Amino acid sequence: MVAIENVSKFYGEVLGVNKVNLVIPPGITSLVGPNGSGKTTLMNMLAGLLQPTRGSIVVHGLSPKDPERYFRTVGYATQYDGFPSGLTGWQFVHCYLRLFGYSPADTERLAWEAIERTGLREAAERKIAGYSKGMRQRIKLAQAIAHRPQVLILDEPLNGLDPLARAETIALFRQLGAEGSHVIISSHILHEVDLISDHVIMMSQGYVVAEGQIKGVRDEILDQPMQVLIRCDRPKYLASRLFDHEQVVEAKVHADGAGLLVRTRHAEGFYKLLNHIALTGITIESVAPADDDAQSVYEYLIGSEESTK
Repeated sequence: MVAIENVSKFYGEVLGVNKVNLVIPPGITSLVGPNGSGKTTLMNMLAGLLQPTRGSIVVHGLSPKDPERYFRTVGYATQYDGFPSGLTGWQFVHCYLRLFGYSPADTERLAWEAIERTGLREAAERKIAGYSKGMRQRIKLAQAIAHRPQVLILDEPLNGLDPLARAETIALFRQLGAEGSHVIISSHILHEVDLISDHVIMMSQGYVVAEGQIKGVRDEILDQPMQVLIRCDRPKYLASRLFDHEQVVEAKVHADGAGLLVRTRHAEGFYKLLNHIALTGITIESVAPADDDAQSVYEYLIGSEESTK
């Protein structure tokens, strides 16, 4: 497992992260928050590049204080570009693998394997200086996965990718997660989090403010009525029926006229009520939560102003 126990990091008097306690499961975990929330500081400590001011980090039984063994377990790709001058993509990955003491044959095999998994086979012999932003992102990812780490730490890995490369990279993340790896990703683009994450950690101003599956986190926010979108043939009639019951806080016809957006503080009672109304002859096509995504949950927890920074 990946365990973070009472971890704080201060830069002089400036807070990086404070009193973080987490156990991160296998699969895809997203760190969510605006710039300055502490995501990168936490990832750099997980990668062993920073030491906590206090607290401990253990990854598969290893501590960052034992770097030679720790770095065999962890792969890391920063959001920033910093490539040695003149190297090709293949040389960039191959030179990194040589640090691990693999045989020449294994080094070459693992380098090509990582490059192929990230879709850069045709560009591998070209100099990185001529790569696009998306290609530079993918060659960093290739280096991070080349030694087959159990824990992969990726800071804003989807920045700069075109739609096809983005879809292929997300598919690779899912494959790695399905193989039992920990894939830990930072992002401030919340719709991407909904798309790829098994687990979400939300951060603000150096603190973890929520963690878990998005739906589970949403269910714990009791002070915000739950929003439900109902597609039906007679939304105005349904609204008139719903207003007779205390479970409903608000109901308004959707902008397209083909549904109803309802806010309720008692979801279980509301769904029972909806079942009863459906028996009266109204045709209900679909019922779905409208605010159990990362954007909505983060706004409820932090406020809409910070979540859009």
